[in-house]
Amino acid sequence: MAQHNALGFEGEQAAAEFIIKQGWTVRERNWKLGNLEIDIVAETPGRLHIVEVKTRSHDDKFDPMKAVGPAKQRHLINAANGYINYYHLKMEIQYDVVIVVGQPGSFKIQFIPDAFYPRLRSYR
Repeated sequence: MAQHNALGFEGEQAAAEFIIKQGWTVRERNWKLGNLEIDIVAETPGRLHIVEVKTRSHDDKFDPMKAVGPAKQRHLINAANGYINYYHLKMEIQYDVVIVVGQPGSFKIQFIPDAFYPRLRSYR
């Protein structure tokens, strides 16, 4: 496994452990439907959390919201819609981002709840 892939795997593991410590239930990790993927699908009472994990070895003034820009947001929204339709769920959805910085064993975790909201479409 390439070093960056190993770091990403370890970062996702740390993010999942963080989420579990918050009392959330992790439903899925790396859920895929076609070309759509969700890093972590978690649940709190009545709410489904679509969690994007970004892992970096060092901070270097990293702006997490640039890493989860409009294209990635659309991808996550489409994936969440696929997940909800696949499992026939009727729950509120929240899009969260977990930033993991450092090396395994000494990660720093930043949690960004409600990181973005799906844009409303207007039909004219």
